[in-house]
Amino acid sequence: MTTIIPERRPEWLKVRAPRGENYEQLKQLMRGQSLHTVCEEARCPNIGECWGHKTATFMILGRVCTRSCGFCAVETGRPLGLDWEEPKRVAEAVRTMGLRHAVVTSVNRDELRDGGAGVFASTIRWIRRLNPECNVEVLTPDFKGDQAALKVVMDAKPSVFNHNVETIPRLYKQVRPQAIFQRSLQVLKWAKEMNPAAPTKSGFMLGLGETWDEVLEVMQALREHDVDILTIGQYLRPSFQHLPIQRYVPLEEFAALKEEGKKMGFRHVESGPFVRSSYHAHEQAAEATQQA
Repeated sequence: MTTIIPERRPEWLKVRAPRGENYEQLKQLMRGQSLHTVCEEARCPNIGECWGHKTATFMILGRVCTRSCGFCAVETGRPLGLDWEEPKRVAEAVRTMGLRHAVVTSVNRDELRDGGAGVFASTIRWIRRLNPECNVEVLTPDFKGDQAALKVVMDAKPSVFNHNVETIPRLYKQVRPQAIFQRSLQVLKWAKEMNPAAPTKSGFMLGLGETWDEVLEVMQALREHDVDILTIGQYLRPSFQHLPIQRYVPLEEFAALKEEGKKMGFRHVESGPFVRSSYHAHEQAAEATQQA
């Protein structure tokens, strides 16, 4: 029988409620442009820090996901139609914010023939058109393993390609029931082959019941598929309807995994309880590019 730990978080896992002038300005900008951010939809603990520094991760293709991952706070259901004006609005928001590194992610749109790849590509191109000096990082779904759909995204030349494996293979049925670990690895490998110059990136959460050896095996598999940047964070339960936290991982373990990742040859490893895919994304990309 699985033992569920209390929901009370350790002191070092508590953050201040988001506030401040930049936070409010960015919130108004997103609402005014009818844009969504994964910062809000996924209830990211870093929203106060990131929005305070005028950085955000744009979530395109709507706010309703076709998948039902056990860790994710984004709504699951039947999405609405596509908004082909959204890419331009994202680019305009990037220009208003004066970003030098924009991160674009999405919900899963498995009902679409290309999984939304065309909107990703359009968003990259619009950002580049209105913000020539801005790097564009994408965090994409697996497109159900459709290589042609992935090529549509990679042909638009994102600065960084990110696709998260999220957890160890043994836990996929509970954590990512509609995903396949090997398929995610293949997507990352294809992305590197399609654009060798762009760093590839992936990440996963701790605290869902994985073992140390299983985590090292995932890290090694990512390196074998030419992933350059690795992010490791603590799973934080969005609500009581989501998967329970099995344990809070101590800071020393995050530090040890960072060292292991460096030994394996990752260009950059971001490892800590509050780490998420786009946390310090600009710094991650800069370090990975310097080591290329």
